[in-house]
Amino acid sequence: MRDALVLVPALPLAGFLILFLSMGALKRGAVAWIGVGSVGLALVAAVVAATGFWRHGAAPYTQTLYTWLSVAAFVPRVRFYLDGLSLVAMGVVTGVGFLIHLYSAEFMIDDEGYSRFFAYMNLFVAAMLILVLADNLLLLLLGWEGVGLASYLLIGFWYGESLNGLAARKAFIMTRLGDVAFVIGLLVLFNRLGTLNIQDLVRNAQAVWVPGSFWPTLAGALLLGGALGKSAQLPLQTWLPDAMAGPTPVSALIHAATMVTAGVYLVARLHGLYALAPAIERLIAVIGAVTLLLSAFAALVQSDIKRVLAYSTMSQIGYMFLANGVGAWSAAIFHFMIHAFFKALLFLAAGAVIQALHDEHDIGRMGGLRRQMPFTFWSFLIGGAALSAFPFITAGFYSKDLILWDAFASPLGGPAFWAAGLLGAFLTGLYTFRLIIRVFLGPAKSKIGRRPGWLMAVPIGVLALLSVVGGLLNIPSLFGGGAQFTHFLAQVLPAQALRPGVRAIEPDLETAAIGASLGGIFLAFLLFLHAPQWVEKVKSTVAGAALARWWGAGWGFDRLYEGVVARAYAGWARANRDDFVDAGVDGVVEGNRLLHQLLRWTQTGHVRWYAMAIALGAMGWFWLAVLS
Repeated sequence: MRDALVLVPALPLAGFLILFLSMGALKRGAVAWIGVGSVGLALVAAVVAATGFWRHGAAPYTQTLYTWLSVAAFVPRVRFYLDGLSLVAMGVVTGVGFLIHLYSAEFMIDDEGYSRFFAYMNLFVAAMLILVLADNLLLLLLGWEGVGLASYLLIGFWYGESLNGLAARKAFIMTRLGDVAFVIGLLVLFNRLGTLNIQDLVRNAQAVWVPGSFWPTLAGALLLGGALGKSAQLPLQTWLPDAMAGPTPVSALIHAATMVTAGVYLVARLHGLYALAPAIERLIAVIGAVTLLLSAFAALVQSDIKRVLAYSTMSQIGYMFLANGVGAWSAAIFHFMIHAFFKALLFLAAGAVIQALHDEHDIGRMGGLRRQMPFTFWSFLIGGAALSAFPFITAGFYSKDLILWDAFASPLGGPAFWAAGLLGAFLTGLYTFRLIIRVFLGPAKSKIGRRPGWLMAVPIGVLALLSVVGGLLNIPSLFGGGAQFTHFLAQVLPAQALRPGVRAIEPDLETAAIGASLGGIFLAFLLFLHAPQWVEKVKSTVAGAALARWWGAGWGFDRLYEGVVARAYAGWARANRDDFVDAGVDGVVEGNRLLHQLLRWTQTGHVRWYAMAIALGAMGWFWLAVLS
């Protein structure tokens, strides 16, 4: 049964090849069956592989297909590795991916690029599965770059609009900046450790490197560069809000549930390496804490429904990076999974709203949809409550509360990280319910058109259910301690020790977390439903308007990069139009041109001059032979 593992990435890849090679010749029904069916079969194969995994005592398992390269000691193989961590990631990609594909079969039905859309989506799913199942970093890099390519194609899917093409290019360039560092990191690791196999690499690193020494710190920093780009964390975060230019299912799959969490997965997978670089671990936690706060403030003032969710994604991934940075790897992966449920739900429900309002994205033109679209309203409310960590009844409460606890209790954490997470929880409740109030409550402002059919409704309903019950996976009393999510991952991601004395204040910390979440929700109802004039009064002031513009522009990072980096680079390129690298080649060309001019003077057309030249040349060679 474990042999089914290879089918998990192979089936979506086969779906991509069929749709790509058919060049749009297939009918839409056939396209939907291939596009959705291939991912559905991948989900079945994942369940079969997981069943075999459990039957063999949850022992890590590898499946080798063939030797990819063989160059001296460098022999990477196309080999998949299944353990608790890759099992969770595989389940998220195939499960959530299948639901989004099913939703897309109806959502995209009127688009002329229907076949092309599913080809790109299948390519993405296949690449993401290769990434999470790879047993070596070279194969992981193949999946890593594959999701980058698929992301570029899907963000710019509606390429007829120039802004969409610019958004795709921006995402591609920003993530490539991180990927350059990532590749250099792989070279460093192979040079120093002699392998790119993940398990051997971590063992070798722990055997030969001293914690805090130069090489693990350098390698960890370089790999972190790739993770920051892919997961849209500071300072490579600016591409994600613009990536909302793609179709809504793309936002749900790539920019909420899977690709942007690839960096979280990478850091957790290499936790043994990062344990040797405590300075980089601290940097990861700081970046996560700062990103989650900056993104939360930016989400407060967005007017586009999808951009609110985009900044929310950046903020929630910040929580995952914070958890990874303080050594709470299991908490990061638990939130990784739960976030996939409720954020995919929010995007799909938002897509239903956008479609019903004739492609309207501005929440200022929405309102009153609670009665007109009750199913969508309750689904969005469940997703928003989970995002806001509404206590006890939502999965998001359990995953976020675990991160807050570890941020305080871990020896690598402390009150500052906990306070940042707590403020982020308050802001999350505030901006999330601001969005819900603006879209679904108050007077109706628009007439709705098309309502979601069952192909859209079923995935929304399933994700809503998972956003509620998913948190039960980490409650010991339900299944027993051995069934806890964190205990399940313990053999892959060891639990971090706690600072002395923190257990005594655990109830107080949990009470504070509940208060932060409910306080943000309460303030949202107060400011945006009962007393909106207070908000307008603040926004009408010079300082309030300036702050709103600053946060709305993502704290001005785009303008900063445009002024400091892009313009400087463009100026240097203009000044160096005649590239100095080409100077040597140009010199050869000029030398040949000069020689050609000299040789032209010898072409007179007079035979006597040619005869004299031959005679002189022969005499010269004769004397040279005699003298030598």
